[in-house]
Amino acid sequence: MKTKKRLKTADEVRADLDRRGLGVTAWARQNGVQARTVFDLLDGKCKGRRGEAHRVAVLLGMKDGVIESERAAA
Repeated sequence: MKTKKRLKTADEVRADLDRRGLGVTAWARQNGVQARTVFDLLDGKCKGRRGEAHRVAVLLGMKDGVIESERAAA
């Protein structure tokens, strides 16, 4: 039986970035995503349901999901 992974809140993500000494822009650059998308997720302006927002939410641990590779989608 799979154990459900606990999802992080925006505050927990910010605290994690602080612990690692990373800003949102640096994290976004390292993960190949737009910083604006990360800021929008952390500010609650988007929910991360589709596209890049979904990918960012999964990478940050705010959402349980699968990231499809771009090749598989093409």
